Amino acid sequence: MLAQLFINNIAVIERASIDLEKGFTVLTGETGAGKSIIIDAIHAILGERTSKELVRTGAQTASVSALFTELDPELLAMLDQLSIPREEDGSLLVQRDIRLEGRSHCKLNGAPATVSMLKQLGPRLVTIHGQHESYELLSPDVHITYLDSFGELEELLQTYQAAYRALRKTQRELEALQTDEGEKARLSDLLHYQIDEIEAANVQVGEREELESQREILRNHEKIAAGVAFLRNMLSGDEEREGVLAELSQASTEAVRVASYFPELEDISQKLQEAGFLLEDVDSILRTLSIDFDPALQETIEERLDLLYKLGRKYGGSEEKILEFLETCRNRLHQIEFADEERERLEHQYETQKKQAISLAKQLSEKRREASGSFMRQVKQELSFLNMPGVTLEAEIQRVPLYSMGCDKIQFLVSANKGEPPKPLSKIASGGELSRIMLAIKTVLTGKDKVDTLIFDEVDTGISGAAANKVGQKLKQVSRNRQVLCITHLAQIAALADHQLLISKHVEGERTFTQVQELDFEGRKREVARIIGGEQVTDLQLQMAEEMLKSS
Repeated sequence: MLAQLFINNIAVIERASIDLEKGFTVLTGETGAGKSIIIDAIHAILGERTSKELVRTGAQTASVSALFTELDPELLAMLDQLSIPREEDGSLLVQRDIRLEGRSHCKLNGAPATVSMLKQLGPRLVTIHGQHESYELLSPDVHITYLDSFGELEELLQTYQAAYRALRKTQRELEALQTDEGEKARLSDLLHYQIDEIEAANVQVGEREELESQREILRNHEKIAAGVAFLRNMLSGDEEREGVLAELSQASTEAVRVASYFPELEDISQKLQEAGFLLEDVDSILRTLSIDFDPALQETIEERLDLLYKLGRKYGGSEEKILEFLETCRNRLHQIEFADEERERLEHQYETQKKQAISLAKQLSEKRREASGSFMRQVKQELSFLNMPGVTLEAEIQRVPLYSMGCDKIQFLVSANKGEPPKPLSKIASGGELSRIMLAIKTVLTGKDKVDTLIFDEVDTGISGAAANKVGQKLKQVSRNRQVLCITHLAQIAALADHQLLISKHVEGERTFTQVQELDFEGRKREVARIIGGEQVTDLQLQMAEEMLKSS
């Protein structure tokens, strides 16, 4: 669950540390106090796209930190897969910095992370149901995902989608073979030319580096020859002076002679002899070095490097890329020259894959039809509780050609008034009805996921009275085995909560500040009274608020 949220320099929130509990928590406050900013902050730590506009005016960076506790084993396993260090208490600290200049920075348990990692973990940490999600119900593309979730068909869907991707790949390969004979001849000639050019060059991996090394030696042959001659003269001497070898030999001989009288010099005598042997080896190596300059060899190397450079520009920047291109050309030429055999193989493969995909799609379709009846009955029961007893809800399932989701197109049809035929949600439902339908659907789906924290952002839009009270009771019911946070403007819902946070703002000087405060019973009574009657709270409103809190 989400145990703590720390917000720093996000819009009008300069700094806020929010401790959260299990059960049902409501966030209340005046419109514009900053409740939606808290939702934006939570979106940020879930990996959603952020804007530098979130950074508080005058600040260079903003940050959000969220501490999640009581992680389940599957979520801990995901941390291991992402190489995120584990905490001893099984918690997870998510941090995200948003900067005016530059990219945002993320951390998971103190380790650097990417936004994509947050996106992977986000759906397992928090589910946010907002007004925008209610309107997503108007899109039939979302309805099929609800049925799949209810029927626990995700694994079967993944198996189908893998089969469908393989089928589409084979289909694309078949389409690539559908080339007219003239185009085949032209392509064959081009491939033959490219293959012959690369094969004639006999490209070897690593040869460019070796040739460049040889070229460097040839370009500096004069410096090398002068250096070798200098070393030889130093060791062997010339007409004017003796070399190091002769002088070292004399020193060694003298050390042997003196050591016969003075034993302490025996070790020095031995080392001088060893040094002489080593320098004689060096001199021998220097005399065997070939430092003759061959202009023809340098020209050959330059020509070879020039050829490799041209081939690299045409077929790839390195020898490896050139050889990869050669192999691709050979495979493509083989496909052209043996197109009939390849087409026959692909057609057989396509038919086999098509049968498999159709079989899996039919399995999906059958299970969706089985799930739809139970799903609709449970959603209707929830809607009846939410003061929509006369609503008719059904799933329209149409068979369509294979696509990524199977062979079904599904949309929910609703009739809010008795005697009216069910129609698409976009034709019937109002904002308040959409909110309650969404809450009913999410209530039915609650047991199908393992997300411990559910956030409802103004799910009470467009409702009041008894319906609002029912929505509050349903949110409280859902919170029995989940952590539920709800932003609300209705006293009926606020009074039913286990905990209440007040979001308020005030002005200091020329700046606006938002505060988050947990309310005790007296604070809740005054806030519920404010929601009932406005800023001028009366004794009667306080009495009503107290009764609502006690009765809840």
